[in-house]
Amino acid sequence: MAEQTQSAFQKQPIFQNAKSRGGKRVNAKTKRWYKDVGLGFKTPTEDLCRSYLSLIIRARYQSRHAMVECIANCYLENFAEAINGTYIDKKCPFTGDVSIRGRILTGTVHSTKMTNTIIIRREYLHFIPKYRRYEKRHKNLAAHCSPAFRVEQGDQVTVGQCRPLSKTVRFNVLRVSKNKAAKGFAKF
Repeated sequence: MAEQTQSAFQKQPIFQNAKSRGGKRVNAKTKRWYKDVGLGFKTPTEDLCRSYLSLIIRARYQSRHAMVECIANCYLENFAEAINGTYIDKKCPFTGDVSIRGRILTGTVHSTKMTNTIIIRREYLHFIPKYRRYEKRHKNLAAHCSPAFRVEQGDQVTVGQCRPLSKTVRFNVLRVSKNKAAKGFAKF
């Protein structure tokens, strides 16, 4: 993904003009800054990628479904993107200046039409005492989605509360679980 799409130069808020000693060149790859979000959500690292890769290998021999491999590959793409990627996002929980505090919610991705923002649908049951029955209700929630994640409609996401990022956005995507339902027709 091209990170320079705005009129202003996009960069991380760190000092990038490191001085080299002894005529050595500074590697541009080591300048990327990232952090741990906390609350049990791991920052994407190489060790985490290796552990997921071992899970894939175990699942390949124990399970006959190819869906397990597909889900694990999507996790690996997301984890590699946060550390080794080149995107610049000041609202990203891993590489930006946003701290996660407050509520942790889960929901289903309803819309991905906005840039870096998704709509999450949270369904629940409401009890009607008169009829002694439940009715289905839902709430829509806007959340910022970092370019590190590849999100599609129907995926399960975990979001964490943060400071207000815009008029309606107060949550940030922390984890994506791909949709487990197999589609009848796939895109060519």
